[in-house]
Amino acid sequence: MSGTSAGHGVALAASPPASTPGPNAPLLAVVGLSKSFGGLRAVHDVSFQLAPGEMLALIGPNGAGKSTCFNIVNGQLAPDAGSVRLDGTELIGLAPNAIWRLGVGRTFQIAETFGSLTVIENVQLALLSHAARVLRFWRSARTQFRDDALALLASVGMAAQAERAMSVLAYGDVKRVELAMALANRPRLLLMDEPTAGMAPRERTELMELTQALARERRIGVLFTEHSMDVVFAHADRLIVLARGELIAGGTPAAVRDDPRVRQVYFGMGSTFAAMPGGAAHA
Repeated sequence: MSGTSAGHGVALAASPPASTPGPNAPLLAVVGLSKSFGGLRAVHDVSFQLAPGEMLALIGPNGAGKSTCFNIVNGQLAPDAGSVRLDGTELIGLAPNAIWRLGVGRTFQIAETFGSLTVIENVQLALLSHAARVLRFWRSARTQFRDDALALLASVGMAAQAERAMSVLAYGDVKRVELAMALANRPRLLLMDEPTAGMAPRERTELMELTQALARERRIGVLFTEHSMDVVFAHADRLIVLARGELIAGGTPAAVRDDPRVRQVYFGMGSTFAAMPGGAAHA
C-alpha cells in the first residue's frame, strides 16, 4: 500500500504502443526486464505473460532473481530496461501506491499486519487506504467500511475471528487476514512472495486452495514465488524458472518437471524432483 517511488529515465524494451487490450490479451505482459546492481546482473532479458484467473509460479534457487522481478513489477525497483504492462497500461515509472490503485495486490514472505489492532481493523485500514481516507482512520475506525471488511474476512474464512487481536492469531490465520487485506483494492493481479513460508503442511495447502478458488472466481491473475515444490506443483497452472537472472524454462508443471535444464539447476543445489508425486520434490 505504500513504498518509495520507482526511478525515472528507464530504458524501455521495444514494444507496441499502449492500446485497449483485446479479449485474448494477457492481464500482465512483462517484456525484456533487466536489472543490475553494480557488477551483479540480477535479472537479464526476462519476459513472460499472465492471464486472468491463472496461477503462475516463479521458481528458482536462491539468488535467481525472483525478488528482483517481483519488486520491479510492484514498483519498488526501477529496471535498467524492460516493460511491465497491466491490461496494456505501462507500470514502469509508477510508484508502488499508484500501481496498487491500478489493481495490483501483494502479500509478503513475512506477513505485514498490525498486531496491536483487531483482525477487522487491519482489513478496515486496507480499505481506508484504498479509499484515500487513511489519515482519518483513528477518528472513526470502527464505523468505516465495516461491512466490506467483514465480507472480505468471510471470503478467507476469518469472519468469526473479526474482533480478535491480530497478536493472538495462529500464523496460518494471520496469512489469511493478510490475503483479505491484499484483496481490499479489488486486485486484478496478486503478487504473493513465499506465501506459505513458515506454515505447517495443512495450513499451506488450505491457503493455496483458498487463493486458487478466489483467483478463479474473481479472475485474478496470481504470480507467486515459492520454495516448497509440493505447493508449486499442486497449485500452479504454469511455472517459469529463473537461474542466475535468466529465464531458463516455462510451461506446465509436467513440462517444467521434465526439462533437463531445470533438473540440472535443482540437482546442482542438492535437490531432486524425483521424490514428489509426478516427479516433483521439495526444493
